[in-house]
Amino acid sequence: MFPLRMLCALALLPALPCAATDSPKAEIGKVIEQFQAALKAHDAKGVSALFLDENVSWYTAMGEASFTKVKAKHPDAMPYRAGALKAFTDVIGSGKVAVEERFHDVRIDTDGTVASVYFDFDFLANGDVDNRGAETWQMIRTPAGWKIVAMLYSSNF
Repeated sequence: MFPLRMLCALALLPALPCAATDSPKAEIGKVIEQFQAALKAHDAKGVSALFLDENVSWYTAMGEASFTKVKAKHPDAMPYRAGALKAFTDVIGSGKVAVEERFHDVRIDTDGTVASVYFDFDFLANGDVDNRGAETWQMIRTPAGWKIVAMLYSSNF
């Protein structure tokens, strides 16, 4: 049987601050926040730093209504296209348009080494929703922290 003093001390433990490091999900959550902040600040280097390298897999898949609009103007168009991190960060870094990406219903699955992040998004340009859809990131834990290695998103405009 524990002495009363020991029981009282144990009862107070949950109230003490925890010095443990963040969980992998919390660390990934910080990457998500950094991405949104860097995007909004037109910080191309800050966005780039969140990716493993410039050769990440990057694809856009148009929703049916968006593809129909594009196909009417470009009959040879495909419903998906490859993108590139540098092209994206060049636009972000130009600062010509105020941009923001809002994430909704973020889901993070990880084993602590690799992760999948999935969320719905609204992409705003000059305060107006320019595009919306679903987005997924594949991530890997590196010695420098979590990095995005692949991005796929739907485009509905």
